Amino acid sequence: MGLRSRLRTPLQARRRVVVKTACYRLVMILVSIVVAYLVVGDVTDALSIGLITNVVKTLTYYGYERLWDRIAWGT
Repeated sequence: MGLRSRLRTPLQARRRVVVKTACYRLVMILVSIVVAYLVVGDVTDALSIGLITNVVKTLTYYGYERLWDRIAWGT
């Protein structure tokens, strides 16, 4: 049985995954900025760290969610 035949239709609409991802990332951006500020003590650096790392994390999370939503194992 090939990989294609083991995949299934996603349970969530793409729009729902995007909204969930965006809401989660907004909270995580705030957390990252606060932690970065506590570590570096500079607002500009904290904003840069918080924003850049979270752009990368958002894209990674979206891809991860989409991948697992197509795997039938364990459902």
